[in-house]
Amino acid sequence: MKKFFTTLSNIWKIEDLRVRITNTFLFLLIYRIGSFIVLPGINPASLDSQRGKEGLMGMLNMFAGGSFSRGSIFALGVMPYISASIVVQLLGIAVPYFTKLQKEGESGRTKLNQWTRYLTIGITALQAIGYVKSQVSAAPLIAEPMFTILTVFVLTAGTLFVMWLGEKITDKGIGNGISLIIMVGIIAQLPGALAKEFMGRVNGTGGLFIFIVEIVALIAVVMFTILIVQGTRKIAVQYAKRIVGNKQYGGVRQYIPLKVNAAGVMPIIFAQALMFIPATIPQFFKSAGSNSVVIALSDYQSWGHNLLFAVLIIIFTYFYTAITVNPNQMADDMKKNGGFIPGVKPGKATADFIDGVISKITLPGSIFLAIIAIIPAIAAIFQVDSQFARFFGGTSLIILVGVVLDTLQQIESHLLMRHYDGLMKTGRIKGRTAIPTAAGTTPTAI
Repeated sequence: MKKFFTTLSNIWKIEDLRVRITNTFLFLLIYRIGSFIVLPGINPASLDSQRGKEGLMGMLNMFAGGSFSRGSIFALGVMPYISASIVVQLLGIAVPYFTKLQKEGESGRTKLNQWTRYLTIGITALQAIGYVKSQVSAAPLIAEPMFTILTVFVLTAGTLFVMWLGEKITDKGIGNGISLIIMVGIIAQLPGALAKEFMGRVNGTGGLFIFIVEIVALIAVVMFTILIVQGTRKIAVQYAKRIVGNKQYGGVRQYIPLKVNAAGVMPIIFAQALMFIPATIPQFFKSAGSNSVVIALSDYQSWGHNLLFAVLIIIFTYFYTAITVNPNQMADDMKKNGGFIPGVKPGKATADFIDGVISKITLPGSIFLAIIAIIPAIAAIFQVDSQFARFFGGTSLIILVGVVLDTLQQIESHLLMRHYDGLMKTGRIKGRTAIPTAAGTTPTAI
């Protein structure tokens, strides 16, 4: 406890770090205040309090910090920006013009950022129209089509403002701004879900003892996720040692951006989108509603649903890694920079070697994602409320653990750079681990 307060004191002594942390809290406070401002022309009393809190909409509502179900000006959050970023990233693989921009350094990144912003506007406008028709169509106080036009403009401006806040946090705060905004939105849903689960257990089945067991289980799952994240990163380091051994080559050591899970949480999102198909089939084909396979796959608590969900996550992890990680480009960059892998010829042999290493270290990452993704369904089987069960795993838990570890690592780096003790007694926090091979550095992360 004494070391904890000493660390807080050291953080406050560093003016730059103090200003950055203060700026981060202020920007996040602005975001949270804006999430409670209702869209103009909407009657808040007419909004369904449970609408947008289940299924895919529930996940979007969690990422938006509850703004989605409240009809807020920030209802779409940063999801359109993230979608635009993914599209631009994929265009960098498929379209030569974008591939060229990726290789042009700072000027290329500036142009890619502009394309991302333009695409964000288009995606937000389309999603805003869908939001009006599906979420707030019964609550407007302004006649159509003016209400839809006004709402589209406001939601688009809201998403762009949240995107700007994220960039300001990255620039003048601590941590990655977009990630922190998503994390704060997820955490904001925890008190309400916790209170609902508590009241449901105390006034319903299970009682206080079961609620305490759930809290202990939640803490255990969080600790398990942290250990798995750290453990899979150690696997990457072990492969790195096989690549370079324990020696320096040419006095320089090169770092390749190998990742245990280069796909991040995208495989879960893709797999979830496909798993919603069985539930929508009966809406178009009434006779399919009585089919046992469709019923089993539509039930997110069934073994069939979760087994298929896990397999899809593993498949999508390899698929997304294959289209985002280019071993040939890595091998070419190494050759241009004078780097090499000891015992492996430059060129195609190096590319094949890197591809084999990526395939091997992606397996534990994909299995980890699959396990974490199905834990909420397991919690629901034990009659845990669906909103509270989301915190037992899935994208929300992975984002929370990853963002917290990376932010703490940045704070620790500031402390160590100024010759203060780090945050942990047993060693440095492992947020993003670099993987050595033989001249430069590139961070590696789950």
